[in-house]
Amino acid sequence: MVKRKVAALEKIDADFASLQNKIRRDPRSYKDDFQKQWQQYESQKEIFLVSPSTATAESVESFHNIIDLIAHVADCYIEETKTFPEDLKTILTQHHAILNPDLREKIVGSLVLLRRKDVMDSASLLTTLFPILVSSPSKSLRALLFQKITMDLRNSNSKSINHPLNRTVQTVLYNLVTGDRSSAKALWAVKLTRELWKRQLWTDAKPVDVMKEACLSDNEKVVVGAVRFFLGGDKEREELEDDSSDEETIDLKKVQHQLGINKKTRKKAKALDRAKEKISRQEKKKHAPHPLNFSALHLLHDPQSFSETLFSKHLQNTKAKLSLDTRLLVLQLVTRLVGLHKLTIISLYSWFHKFLTPKQQSVTSFLASLAQGTHNLVPPESIEPLLQKVANEFVSEGSAGEVAAAGLNAIREVCVRQPLAMNETLLQDLVQYRKSKDKGVMMAAKGLLSLYREVGAELLRKKDRGKDATIGLKTGDLKHKKFGEEEASGIEGLELLVKWKEEQKRRKQEEKAFTGNGEEKKDGEDEDEEGYNSSDWEVESIDSDDLGGWIDVVHSDDEEEPAPKKRKTGEGESEDEDDDDAAESKEENGASISKLATTTILTPADLAKLQELRMEANLKKEVMGVKTQRQKEREARHIDEGVTAEQIELPATLGRKTTKEERIAMAKEGKLSREEHKSTQAIRREKKVSEGKSTTNREKSKKKNFFMTLGKAKSKQKRSLVETRKVLRRHIDRSKRGGRGSNQG
Repeated sequence: MVKRKVAALEKIDADFASLQNKIRRDPRSYKDDFQKQWQQYESQKEIFLVSPSTATAESVESFHNIIDLIAHVADCYIEETKTFPEDLKTILTQHHAILNPDLREKIVGSLVLLRRKDVMDSASLLTTLFPILVSSPSKSLRALLFQKITMDLRNSNSKSINHPLNRTVQTVLYNLVTGDRSSAKALWAVKLTRELWKRQLWTDAKPVDVMKEACLSDNEKVVVGAVRFFLGGDKEREELEDDSSDEETIDLKKVQHQLGINKKTRKKAKALDRAKEKISRQEKKKHAPHPLNFSALHLLHDPQSFSETLFSKHLQNTKAKLSLDTRLLVLQLVTRLVGLHKLTIISLYSWFHKFLTPKQQSVTSFLASLAQGTHNLVPPESIEPLLQKVANEFVSEGSAGEVAAAGLNAIREVCVRQPLAMNETLLQDLVQYRKSKDKGVMMAAKGLLSLYREVGAELLRKKDRGKDATIGLKTGDLKHKKFGEEEASGIEGLELLVKWKEEQKRRKQEEKAFTGNGEEKKDGEDEDEEGYNSSDWEVESIDSDDLGGWIDVVHSDDEEEPAPKKRKTGEGESEDEDDDDAAESKEENGASISKLATTTILTPADLAKLQELRMEANLKKEVMGVKTQRQKEREARHIDEGVTAEQIELPATLGRKTTKEERIAMAKEGKLSREEHKSTQAIRREKKVSEGKSTTNREKSKKKNFFMTLGKAKSKQKRSLVETRKVLRRHIDRSKRGGRGSNQG
C-alpha cells in the first residue's frame, strides 16, 4: 500500500515537471493547460484557507506541487498570476505558525524565486519575511528566513550598491532596536547587521548607529552581540576577505590538457567554459580597486557621549544586572573608545580603584582595560593613585612571581601612554626589581627601566639612566613633553635644510672674501663639494653690501679661539643668560624655518638634499641612541589594536617553566597531522599523489603485477658471469658520472 502511494506521488511529480518544462519552452501553446492548473490552484487555496491546521497530507502535497509549478512559470504569464505573490504572502504571514513545515518552506522558496524572476521587488519580500523572522517560534524557520534575507540583500548589492533598499532595511532595524529596549527581538537586527558588515555590503555610518543603539539595550544578549561587533567586527571582515583571496586557483592548462588527451564530450567542454569564467572573475577581482573600509569605531557619531552613556548605564550603575564577562566586554569597548579618540571620562579611573587587587576575578583584563583607556591627555593626577594601588597590591617581596610580573607590566603599559603619571620615588623603587631572581619580574622591571630611559630619564638615578640617556640629557636631544603638549605639524627635517643652506651661504661669503671681495671664478668653481650647483640651492640673492666688509679668517688650523668667559654676577645669573640666548636662537631658527616653508618653493634638488639630510640625521640618532621614532610608534601602538590580558600576563608566562604537555604541543606545531607514524619518504609520496604529480619508474615498478615482472626475473637468472659483470660495471660507471640523466662523460 505504501509503495503504491510513493509510486503515485512520484508519477505526479514527474507530470508536473514535464508540464513545467513544456510551458517554459512554449508558453503560448500551453496557455490552456496553465489555465486549468491556475483554476485548480484557486480551488485548493480556498479549501486550504478554510482550515489550514486540519488539512490532509494528500491535499498538502497537492497544494505544495501546484505552488511550485506556478512559481516557476509565473514570469511567463504576468497578467494571470499578478495576485499570486500576495496570496503567498498572506498565507505565510497569517498561518506560518501552524503550516506544514514542507509547505511553509516551499512558500518561502517560491517567494524568493519570484523575487529572482523580478515578479516582486526586494522591499516587498523583506518586509514580509523579516516580521516572521522576529516573531516565529520555529527555530528551523528562523534559520531559513535569516539565510534567505541575507542572500537577497547580497544579490541586490552584487552589481552595485542598492542605497534605497539598504536605507529601508537599516531604518527597520534601527526602529526594532530602539522600539523596545528590553526585547530580545533586537538580537536579529544585531545578527543581520553584523553579517552584512562582515560581507562588506554595509560599510557606512548607518549600521554603526544601529549597533550603537543595540549596545544601550537592556537585554544582555543584545548588548553582548553589539559590543562584540565593535570589538571584533573589523577583524571578521578582514579574515573573510583573506579567505576569499586564498581560493584555489584553477590550472587552465591542466584542464585543456585533460580535455585534449581524453574523449571530447559536452560535459568536459562545459567544465572548460566554467573554468575560464572563474579565472576571468578572479582576474577581475584581483585588479579591482580596494574598497576604502573605515573601522566601526571611527564611524561613530559623538563617541564622547556614547562612551559616557555606556559607562554610566552598564558599569557605574549598581542596578545593572550584567554578568562579569559582559561587564568586561563593555569595559573593553569603553576604554577602547577612550584611548582611540582621546576622550576624557574622569570618573572612569576612580571606578577602577576597587577592582585592582589580585583577588579580583579576571584582574588581568581590568589591568589591560586600564592601560587601554589611558592616553597623553588624561590628567596625571587621575592615574597616579591607580599606579600606586597596583604597586602596593601586586608588586612586593611577598607576592608571587606571576602577580608581580603582571603588575609591573601593567604599570609599564599605562606609562607608555602617559609617562607623566609616574613619580620619582615609585619609579626608583620599581626599577630595583630588575635584580629579582624570578625571570618574569626581572624582564618586566627592565622593560619599565628601558621605557623611562627614553621618556623620563630625569626621574631615574644617575647610575640607572644609562649612557645614551645621560648623553641625550646633556646634549638636549632627549626632550620630554609636558602635559598636553603636541608637536606642531610641518615638513619633517626642514630645519636641517635651513641649517645646510645657512652653512652654504656662509661658505660662499668666505670664498668671496678670499678671492678679493667677489672676483669672478673659473667655470666649475661655483659648485660645492656635494656636487650641487649653488644657484640651485640659493634662497635669496647675496649682494656685496650683505658681506659687511672684510671677514677675519683664522689662517692656521692649530690656532683656536679662546672660550668665552662666564660673567660671575649674582646667583644663577649666568644660567639665566644662557637660557635666554638659547631661547632667542630657537626663535630665530623657527622664524627661518617658517620663512623657508612659506616663501620658497622647494625644487627637486632641495627635496633630494632634504631626503639625504633626513637619512644622515636618523643614522646619527640611531648611533647616538636617540630613539624618537620608536617612542612615537610605542605611543601610537594602541590605536590600531587594544591591549589584551595575554599581553599583561606575557612576562609571567615567559618566566615560568613550561609543562610537559605544553612542550609536546609546541613540538607538534608545524608538523603534518597524521594518525600513524610514517617515514619522510612516505609523507612526500602521499603529498605528490595528492598534488597530482607523477612518480618515478622505480616507484611504479613496485606496484606492478607479479606476472609483469616475472619475465625480467627469469632473464636475470639466465645471465652468465660475464653478462652480470658487464651490468654491474655499467651501473658503477653511471653512478660515478651522476646517474642516467647526467650530461658528463
